[in-house]
Amino acid sequence: MSFSGRMQNSHYYTVFFAPRGRNRIYDLGMQIAQMYLSPYDLLIGIIGEAGSGKSMLIKGMFPGLELTNDDNGVNVRPLPILDLLDQDEEEGFFTAHTYHIDIRFEAAFTQIHELADAILLAVQRGKRVIVEHFDMIYPFLKVNANLLIGMGEEIIITRPNVFGPQPQEIHEIVSKSVVYRRMAHTAEDLCEFFMSEEDCNRCRHGDVKHGFVLAFDKEMPTFDLDELEEKVKAAIEADLPISFIDDEHILIGSDLHPCTGPRTHVPSTGCVEGFRLIKRFFYDPINNRYLLAGRVGKVTHNESNAELNDISLE
Repeated sequence: MSFSGRMQNSHYYTVFFAPRGRNRIYDLGMQIAQMYLSPYDLLIGIIGEAGSGKSMLIKGMFPGLELTNDDNGVNVRPLPILDLLDQDEEEGFFTAHTYHIDIRFEAAFTQIHELADAILLAVQRGKRVIVEHFDMIYPFLKVNANLLIGMGEEIIITRPNVFGPQPQEIHEIVSKSVVYRRMAHTAEDLCEFFMSEEDCNRCRHGDVKHGFVLAFDKEMPTFDLDELEEKVKAAIEADLPISFIDDEHILIGSDLHPCTGPRTHVPSTGCVEGFRLIKRFFYDPINNRYLLAGRVGKVTHNESNAELNDISLE
């Protein structure tokens, strides 16, 4: 079975940094839809751990789509795609064109082979189905997605063929890398937490492998980088809990802190490994801004350059 988009046959594999803020994920979702989604793509597979931003990416790619696992706890029941199993094709003329399903969530209520049957029937009837945790349903579907997207530290966009990549391959990559994204986001927020309100309000966020970038327009910040690093390391040593409050805030210990990606964090500051700041501001003359890079994990070769390939700054 093949539903490959005619204009996308040459696309095989693309990688983006996975942004952490909600607005940046929405924007990247729109960009991915414009660049890689074909009208002929009926089966879209999304792979990633809880809190990696899958639902936000889907909302960016498909504005207005009703998600059946809404983050606010409003779950659509009965599951719309299952209604197709009880309908003749003629009776289903006025059914939705695009369906969403979260396999990990729905597997608690419905047999997974029944979910697979509903997905295949929907696709055979020309419907589009966006499937979260596609790796879980693939052994039952026995057909790969037209467009397969994995979310870890990076977003992997691939158009599989009979030779792969297989969903489990993408899952293994993103499940191992997402921890760096969570550690980097927590370290990034800790840096903001110890900056002045003025610097915090004017900084924008970007991405770098195993780390983060803070960008400051026009004027270079005057805070001491050694002092900032020591304060963040002390907070990491204190192992303060990181708690979700709402879509705009987290708690760091008992202190409220603004955050636009509140679910993409480690459980506590002590889970951040190998935090360090690159002890200089990088000047970007084209955009007239100063960049500060922070890293997590093991020290890499030639780190003084910080691999500053930041993208999608807020």
